[in-house]
Amino acid sequence: MRTQVAIIGAGPAGLMLGRVLDLAGIDNVILERKSAEYVLGRIRAGVLEQGSVDLMHRAQVADRLVAEGLIHHGTDLSFDGDRLRIDFTGLVGKHVTVYGQTEVTRDLMEARQGNTIYEAANVAIHDFDGNPSVSWEQDGVTHKLECDYIAGCDGYHGVSRASVPLEALTTFERTYPFGWLGILVDKPPVAHELIYAHHERGFALCSQRSNVRSRYYVQVPNDEKVENWSDDRFWDELRLRLNPETAEALQTGPSIEKSIAPLRSFVAEPLRFGRLFLAGDAAHIVPPTGAKGLNLAMSDVAMLADALIELYGEKSEAGIDNYSIRALSRIWKAERFSWWMTSLLHTFPENGPFGRRIQRAEFDYLAGSRAAQQVLAENYVGLPS
Repeated sequence: MRTQVAIIGAGPAGLMLGRVLDLAGIDNVILERKSAEYVLGRIRAGVLEQGSVDLMHRAQVADRLVAEGLIHHGTDLSFDGDRLRIDFTGLVGKHVTVYGQTEVTRDLMEARQGNTIYEAANVAIHDFDGNPSVSWEQDGVTHKLECDYIAGCDGYHGVSRASVPLEALTTFERTYPFGWLGILVDKPPVAHELIYAHHERGFALCSQRSNVRSRYYVQVPNDEKVENWSDDRFWDELRLRLNPETAEALQTGPSIEKSIAPLRSFVAEPLRFGRLFLAGDAAHIVPPTGAKGLNLAMSDVAMLADALIELYGEKSEAGIDNYSIRALSRIWKAERFSWWMTSLLHTFPENGPFGRRIQRAEFDYLAGSRAAQQVLAENYVGLPS
């Protein structure tokens, strides 16, 4: 087999890259080690920046997004019950759209025109400095795909970054001493917009997937186990971390999904190695506090798609030569914002009373400064690429 671009990973990043390349007439094949059902079953984030929404329109997969997506013109922050609304539209003239990553994946899967190979075992990348190819096994048979370029969109644990020699890669990482215990419930959300809450017992988030499905989180230690948390225990703890008015309005019910997500920051540099490119979680991880993970992945593949379209259409390598620098510039700004949001809203017992007073001062400064609120809003709705 031969193609122009081999894409490793059929998550939203890989599928979006494949879709944009399809529309540009660039042949591509997507390889995914899991089944389509598994990929579609992963529960992930759901806040889209305008740039991600624009990319969905560009990919001609925005019909359901337009019909079902929830426009949020702001968000609420809470510190020990004191609430502050950040008015995105009033501050920076932009908004975000709540539309689940599962739905983004579904839309891209249904629109896929090219070849997607699921359940590809033992994927291996070969000779990405020369004549690149990808091999995999399926039904006991080894297959080989020759290509011009390889796009590694296969996540943090994927083969793409792991194929790069250690001496060619620089990584930066911070692991936080806590995670998010989250549940999904078929109940209307407690508020029209997201609520990020800091409490001395820990962080909490009131989020949503639709007008009838809600997603809630509480901060827990890294060594916490899901089985220790009944639904009743979760709801009791969430109420304690919200202000009384919000806690009273909360509609509870049996969880349909419950899991713990660890929080960490990670960046790999550079993002190009000969004819291999990294994008999405293969290149970076952000804490979910700033809602940047999926949006960064969409930004990466938009830049990479433009670079490849320029290469094949205009025979210019300027785009692929600049991809790593351009993408990393935006990635580090999103890392900074996610770190800042995480630092403001979570409890860090090791920082002691002084650290918590600093957090309170930061919140009070934010509440009293339109300029500070504009900075938050500008970063939350998405910086330019």
